[in-house]
Amino acid sequence: MHIEKKFFEESEAWPFVEAREILKKRSKIIEKKGYVLFQTGYGPSGLPHIGTFGEVCRTTMVMHAFQKLSNIPMKLFTFSDDMDGLRKVPDNIPNKHILEQNLHKPLTSIPDPFNKFKSFGEHNNAMLKTFLDAFNFIYEFKSSTDLYKSGQFNDALLNVLKNYEKINEVVLPTLGPDRRKTYSPFLPVCPETGMVLEVPIIKIDQAKQSIVYENKGKKIETKVIDGNCKLQWKVDWAMRWYALGVDFEMYGKDLIPSAELSQKICKILGANPPNGFFYELFLDEHGEKISKSKGNGITIEQWLKYASPESLSLYMYQNPTRAKKLYFEVIPKAVDEYLSFIEKFEGQPEKEKLGNPVWHVHNGALPKEKIIINFNMLLNLVSVSNATKEDVIWKYIKNFRPNVNENQHPILQKLIINAINYFKDVVSLKKKFRKPNAKEVQALKDLADQISKMTTDMKPEDMQTIVYSVGKNHYSKEKLRDWFKMIYEVLFGEEQGPRMGSFISFYGIKESVDLINKSIRG
Repeated sequence: MHIEKKFFEESEAWPFVEAREILKKRSKIIEKKGYVLFQTGYGPSGLPHIGTFGEVCRTTMVMHAFQKLSNIPMKLFTFSDDMDGLRKVPDNIPNKHILEQNLHKPLTSIPDPFNKFKSFGEHNNAMLKTFLDAFNFIYEFKSSTDLYKSGQFNDALLNVLKNYEKINEVVLPTLGPDRRKTYSPFLPVCPETGMVLEVPIIKIDQAKQSIVYENKGKKIETKVIDGNCKLQWKVDWAMRWYALGVDFEMYGKDLIPSAELSQKICKILGANPPNGFFYELFLDEHGEKISKSKGNGITIEQWLKYASPESLSLYMYQNPTRAKKLYFEVIPKAVDEYLSFIEKFEGQPEKEKLGNPVWHVHNGALPKEKIIINFNMLLNLVSVSNATKEDVIWKYIKNFRPNVNENQHPILQKLIINAINYFKDVVSLKKKFRKPNAKEVQALKDLADQISKMTTDMKPEDMQTIVYSVGKNHYSKEKLRDWFKMIYEVLFGEEQGPRMGSFISFYGIKESVDLINKSIRG
């Protein structure tokens, strides 16, 4: 699909805004380096969660936009801070005693409680790579442990040692009185216990490339290079930007103060900090921040059981600077919004297409499939038919579209499977059917009678008008909402439901009459 370059340069879609900012602010740095480096960060102290995916997904969207504005090569580093010391045991991990016995050790030095890899850090890194690969992200994985121990960070670490006092001058004012007494940018790795130590530094020696610290009454000297020390994470973040030459990195809103401090440190080290973009946090259904240690909120695996990867990418694209709740009930709306944006796309002018979220979800290469039915309607069809197999739902779809070819609708094929799974695991557990009262029974009988007079060639809008007219015969104009609410509660066991005209056209005239009569009988 061809879109004129001027529209890319004018688009107000946030990935294009960020891409243009990179070109504007970092053109000289990029020109000297010959490529643009995007980075995402992951702390593998717990299992990867949906927020981790969101950061990579959104960064990739900025890269797609950048690609339309410039021919400069791009790289994406997915960085794992796996040399960090484990501070607490996550709630969602087996064999917790293994982690409890190894607190404060680097994540790559702790045995894997899952008994699959050499270390806990390696296990979580493998999980991260597996689900990023499942979404076909193109990235280079970077391990903090590898970069520290291989010496690739050595020059940068010596630069931190050289600027030790200047770094302390910007960090210490941000700390409480007690923390200031023990703070040092360097965290030595204890040669006896293997723990990452937070201890006061007595002396720094640039000539020896070392620090001297006190631990349990002993004065110990250690090199700051080759993995003998780990940096405090705000200094580590700045050092990483400096050492790798990062041009763009996203972070959660809760890290804004940390990012501002790391930017100052990066400048002290002699580099321009990368362009940043903060996103709002993901919350569970109770409004609590999603945490990898708690394992609350929806997992990637759960979302993909009930919806497409594209619907998840859409959810990540929309309003990134607004807090989002991630729980099961958001899925149907996200899926239907995705389908709606796909349907709108072809008829939009070129400029407007760049503001359509699905352009960014698909990097401009959208599927050509015509959308026949939305997710909520599928859920209603599964509900009233008690369907557990796709062929039952296809039968109802062919009531509305007799000539539909299943093989030409791969999105719909997956959607039906998703709807069956979602209904079985989520919707069915919350349904509450009620029996109609005498007045409602009469109204439903009239509705069944009018539906029985419909013909299969009628449009859904005309069927909807008939349903509306029956309601007006039994409810005052101000109470018509109660008419539809009653239908949904009696027929579907929910307070909200589908447009009845569309539902009848899919479910069938005779089947709809039978459903009403069955519901009247309770």
